[in-house]
Amino acid sequence: MSDLGAQLQLGGRQVLVVGGPARALGLLGRLLDRGARVTVVAPQVATSIQDLAERHALTWHARAYTATDLDGIALLVVCPGSDDEPELRDSLQRAAADANTADILIAELETRPGTLREPAAATAGGPGSVALVGGGPGDPGLITVAGLAAVHGADVLVVDRLAPLEVLRDLPPHVEVIDVAKIPRGRFTPQERINEVLIEHARAGKRVVRLKGGDSFVFGRGMEEVIACREADIPVEVVPGVTSAVAAPELAGIPVTHRGVVQGFAVVSGHAAPDDPRSTVDWAALAASGVTIVILMGVETLPRIAATLLAGGRAAQTPVACVMEAASARQRVVSTTVGALAREGTPDGIAPPAVTVIGDVAAFAVP
Repeated sequence: MSDLGAQLQLGGRQVLVVGGPARALGLLGRLLDRGARVTVVAPQVATSIQDLAERHALTWHARAYTATDLDGIALLVVCPGSDDEPELRDSLQRAAADANTADILIAELETRPGTLREPAAATAGGPGSVALVGGGPGDPGLITVAGLAAVHGADVLVVDRLAPLEVLRDLPPHVEVIDVAKIPRGRFTPQERINEVLIEHARAGKRVVRLKGGDSFVFGRGMEEVIACREADIPVEVVPGVTSAVAAPELAGIPVTHRGVVQGFAVVSGHAAPDDPRSTVDWAALAASGVTIVILMGVETLPRIAATLLAGGRAAQTPVACVMEAASARQRVVSTTVGALAREGTPDGIAPPAVTVIGDVAAFAVP
């Protein structure tokens, strides 16, 4: 797929992907970044692929392939799953045959064992290990050199929905990709099960890479995974990533600090609203501090946060900027004020994943 993908001009063209295994995430990330209009046809898909569909990044038809799916298609990509999916195998065969008849370009996601690289841990003959890698805000160019090296050296990749999907492209065929995404109010893998997956594969002698978006230790539950590995006597390391708390605002033209304007910033989870008993944030102190407030995971709670900040003394005209899907071709910014948020609620068009910046520096936002 790599050579063909480099030759094709896919911007605005329709691509049909039949099958939806986690291993296809890197391919899908590349197609979307090149502006392709992607449709996935499969009865079941990896959680992160479902998440892309729910975010309207691509279209997913939860059914078997039909011949009309090829109408207007410039490229067909067939993605084999496991050997115990006869319905999918039949769909792949029929799609390829129909595409050949219609003279449509066909590519296949390679999944069979190859010789590009032997499994690293097996070659070394030693015990397995786990590396937590922060993948940065989404653009594959923003993962660190050390993080990318860890991905390329993995036998097993355990990935989140906000990880930079394109770094998963062109993996050696033996590498297993496990999708443990958590869709807000939707499909998710419990954290306890994620811990078990890391430990099980490491105990099998594999080099396991846990790839997350942003930085693993900034609301990424990374320390929980480190503790689980340590308690299981599994060697574990952490590769820091570029946190979206700073990168997303920066990519929208917003500095979280600016000389003469603001001398500090606070990063806060908005998962629990100020009036939620689970919240441990001193919102009154934040309101009075005057520092820039960066909120992660707070789309639903923004109106209550704004009302609390107003009550604590923040001016109603304080700028607010919501940066959505940062570091991707789908990045967009919606600007408002604290007063409008409290009075009118979350503006239309704001949806996760989003990073919200509250403070005078938010006025620098570039739409």
